[in-house]
Amino acid sequence: MSEFRWPVRVYYEDTDSGGVVYYANYLKFMERARSEWLRGVGVEQDELIARENVIFAVRSAELEFLRPGRFNDFLHVSARVVRRGRASLVFEHIITRADQGESPLCVGSIKIACLNAATLRPCPIPDYILEKIPCGDIQ
Repeated sequence: MSEFRWPVRVYYEDTDSGGVVYYANYLKFMERARSEWLRGVGVEQDELIARENVIFAVRSAELEFLRPGRFNDFLHVSARVVRRGRASLVFEHIITRADQGESPLCVGSIKIACLNAATLRPCPIPDYILEKIPCGDIQ
């Protein structure tokens, strides 16, 4: 699975007083796409913590806001792993309007760290997860 796309509808609660998507909500949309990407490769996060005692947490985020999303827009949020470390993944996210082609509304680079759930210290990503990430797409 080189690129994953997740559909998102913009609800009224997602917008600010100007009627556009509130900037922090783009991070929520990206989080949903990453969670569904993980589910798509066969990993449930509740099972991951129960079986492996590990969690994933955002280490850093860089976003660029290019065009406004608006109430009732139907969006596509892509998630693609562009870099893989032993204890981290870097995702590229592109959010577009589903009905207007590929002109991005927001793009982001999110680094995810694998942490021991008890100590919150970095730990290796379980091998069975690393094996499910296409190596051809990794920098």
